[in-house]
Amino acid sequence: MTTPTLTRTLKLPSLVLFGLAYLTPLIVLGIFGIIAEATGGASPAAYLVALVAMLFTAHSYGRMAIAYPVAGSAYTYVRRSIDPRVGFLVGWAILLDYLFLPMVIWLIGGSYLTAQFPGIPVGVWIVGFIVITTLLNILGIKVADKANYVLMAFQLLVIVFFVALSIGNVVSTSGVGGLASTQPFFNDTSSFATISAGAAIAAYSFLGFDAVTTLTEETIEPRKNMPRAIMLIALIGGGIFVTVSYVTQLVHPGGVFEDSASAASSIALQIGGQLFGAVFLAGLVVAQFASGLAAQASSSRLLYAMGRDSVLPKALFGRLSAKFHTPVVSLIVTGIVGLIAIFLDVATSTSFINFGAFTAFTLVNASVVFHYVRQRRAGHQLNAVSYVVVPVIGAIICAYLLSQLDVNAITLGVSWLVLGVVVLALITRGFKAAPPEMKATEKATV
Repeated sequence: MTTPTLTRTLKLPSLVLFGLAYLTPLIVLGIFGIIAEATGGASPAAYLVALVAMLFTAHSYGRMAIAYPVAGSAYTYVRRSIDPRVGFLVGWAILLDYLFLPMVIWLIGGSYLTAQFPGIPVGVWIVGFIVITTLLNILGIKVADKANYVLMAFQLLVIVFFVALSIGNVVSTSGVGGLASTQPFFNDTSSFATISAGAAIAAYSFLGFDAVTTLTEETIEPRKNMPRAIMLIALIGGGIFVTVSYVTQLVHPGGVFEDSASAASSIALQIGGQLFGAVFLAGLVVAQFASGLAAQASSSRLLYAMGRDSVLPKALFGRLSAKFHTPVVSLIVTGIVGLIAIFLDVATSTSFINFGAFTAFTLVNASVVFHYVRQRRAGHQLNAVSYVVVPVIGAIICAYLLSQLDVNAITLGVSWLVLGVVVLALITRGFKAAPPEMKATEKATV
């Protein structure tokens, strides 16, 4: 009997859509008030700084996607370039991101709906999100891909209307000249320190641009399309974040709000009335569903890659459905983890994510340098700027962002890593053996 394999069906546009869905472009409005408050009314400046920072890491992901075009993302890149044990710990750390990000997405979507329909418990909405999303992902990446086109189209339409109404509001109150202003980037209430603090928050909006690399084995011509997709996702996402936050900051200058958490909803009512306020809510919910679809697909591929290595139980995680060619068990496990959202609030759940993401980003940048050194020793010449200078800058930036996380996030992250070390000790018989090697479907290349 032939062993089921992942099917190559994704082209560049589909990869970019999956990545943008994971980013959830509309999240820029969901957390606009928080960033505007932190920066003193300079939210687009914070997003611009965060975009520059993320582009360095996106470049490194592109280099490693060319070298190792297999599922697994940061987990694969670090274990192949640095050391299998370090790779295991990166995979373990990023499980916080991949496993709990769908949970956070579903929780935020459920919270929006519960605020609008207080008679229905948030748990009902969360279960609904999980069931529908899991079924779509089990049916296959092509079905999820088609659903993403519809969901992303609606989300982007809401963004276009929000920007257009914001521009109309600014023109009606300040004239056409009001559209050109430096105040959203720097003003009397902002400073380098406040913008840097806001950039650390804004960088969270980019989390997930790397997740598309977990779909490498389902991508047509991955060595060409994957690096392009990663950079396009970061650029397009960042462009949307900067533009939307700019026009929104023009409508509401400064960083003072009655409730910073729901600032965008109030602004939507201000610029478009009750009708657009309802459409805006629908857009936020759709955005969360699309993001959850992409997030669950990516997390299941990471579990599959680790199961295929026997790092996780291979009988459960390392197999694909013979009928759908998808990692059904991994998808169901991700859905079960999502049920934890019923018992958490958004602030608590997001604290699980950031440590793993920035740990992975730092080490992926480092893995590019290690890859460069190994290739030099093997007699292959690589561009030093592309494989040393850029990733070193990226590693420094990501390590700095990691150090800026709150105490709770760092405590949770370190505790999770300690547990990972224990697991690693067990599967390597006290660190005497290397973790199981990945049986990749394609060999690494320079």
